[in-house]
Amino acid sequence: MPVSFEPRTEVLPKAQQEIWLPVMRAFTLFAALCLGLVLPTRGADDVAAAQGVIRAQMEAFSRDDAAAAYSYAAPEIQGIFPQADSFLGMVQRSYPPVYRHKSFAFGEARVSGGQIAQRVHIIDASGEPWEALYTLERQPDGSLKIVGCVLLKAGQDV
Repeated sequence: MPVSFEPRTEVLPKAQQEIWLPVMRAFTLFAALCLGLVLPTRGADDVAAAQGVIRAQMEAFSRDDAAAAYSYAAPEIQGIFPQADSFLGMVQRSYPPVYRHKSFAFGEARVSGGQIAQRVHIIDASGEPWEALYTLERQPDGSLKIVGCVLLKAGQDV
């Protein structure tokens, strides 16, 4: 004999609805608040991690440690510059304020999808102000790598 399954259309008695409805609303509100607190924290954690990557690469440049600086570049960048020394040479020629600077400070950051955009205020070796706009992406292994950097004189439009 075939068995048929009918959807249940029972409704809770009114007294039980009056008890459970506020409980479910409270639970839903609590869950929404928890998500609201957790999601910004994740973004803040991502920004802090991105800043750590940028800081570590800048420190590697200051030591002329090509291998360390290269390790923070995304695979796409490493594909363009297959050797750490060629990558360091490109940075020396194209990004002198990043390569040699008096100081740098982190500015505004934005997190969207798996990318982090981080503005870095740089004072170059001559005392000139620059803005570096870094983009980092989360890699399949969970690490963050630098996928791009745009360098502008301070005050110049993007």
